[in-house]
Amino acid sequence: MSVYTITLKNCAFYARHGVLAEEAALGQRFFVDAELDVPISDALTDDRLDETVHYGHAFTVIEQVVTQTRRSLIEALANDIAVALCERFPLIRRAAITVRKPSVPIPGILDYVEVRVEHRP
Repeated sequence: MSVYTITLKNCAFYARHGVLAEEAALGQRFFVDAELDVPISDALTDDRLDETVHYGHAFTVIEQVVTQTRRSLIEALANDIAVALCERFPLIRRAAITVRKPSVPIPGILDYVEVRVEHRP
């Protein structure tokens, strides 16, 4: 099956995910990338939104999962996002979700921690 990929890059949200109590109390920024594989359809030639995944609605699903849930692990958060997107949009054949957490509570210098999860319904 041939597919094309819809990508949402660097979606930013403020949320309270993490293991530590301080992370729950203070919250921090999280960044999400979503790669959504969708089967080739008439959307590519007919230019019809109803034949593809509306990326504005996909953003809203991501936002709801990130801001309205609380997870200790960003792995679990990434999986939650992937599952929610696949449930909301049955056209999706693969959802690859990357969650970045720039403010990690570890004694070291780094840009961020990142986890990538792939889900195939």
